[in-house]
Amino acid sequence: MRFPKCDETPLGIYPIVDRANKLKPLYECGITTTQLRIKDLQGKELEDEIIEAIKLSREYNARFFLNDYWALAIKHKAYGVHLGQEDIQEADINAIYSAGLRLGISTHNPSEIDIAMKFEPSYLAIGPVYLPISKKLTYPPIGIDGLIDYSKLSNYPIVAIGGITQENISKVASANAASGIAMISAVLDANGNISKSKTKQLIEAVKPYGL
Repeated sequence: MRFPKCDETPLGIYPIVDRANKLKPLYECGITTTQLRIKDLQGKELEDEIIEAIKLSREYNARFFLNDYWALAIKHKAYGVHLGQEDIQEADINAIYSAGLRLGISTHNPSEIDIAMKFEPSYLAIGPVYLPISKKLTYPPIGIDGLIDYSKLSNYPIVAIGGITQENISKVASANAASGIAMISAVLDANGNISKSKTKQLIEAVKPYGL
């Protein structure tokens, strides 16, 4: 029961945003993969954000993953869903698969990679590579060597995540271990809005490495 692939194009710079209105400027810069992660809404407000994000992503033919809310991802026909280790145990994996969605799973160590691979996902997110900027540290950073070593444990596309910035992204990309590089803060300006200039710089930084 292997989940569908995310096509042959690398996932590339993979921004994670908290609102649908942050997606358009990213797509205008050439971003092809995004994730919506909302922690502070529920009910109709939450669903409206998800509907808008999916609609916008379709307009730009982008690979849009919804974090956590797998039932709403199925309902509104998202491209994919991203789940953490706890979420994956509670979600209806068969329903996600039957709906034709892609599946990404968060992993932080070899045992979690083993668990994730049993679900035959579309990709594995591995991290944190560096100290996270936007999130309280739960797992120790694995560094570039850890990313390379962990990526060899899996035959699925890898998304590197955690503390990746303009300053260190070339190191991550040059390791040739990841199909995608996820980030939150690195695409934002001081006011928390999408910075097109920073986003374009990140895209240019990984181009020499085929991402």
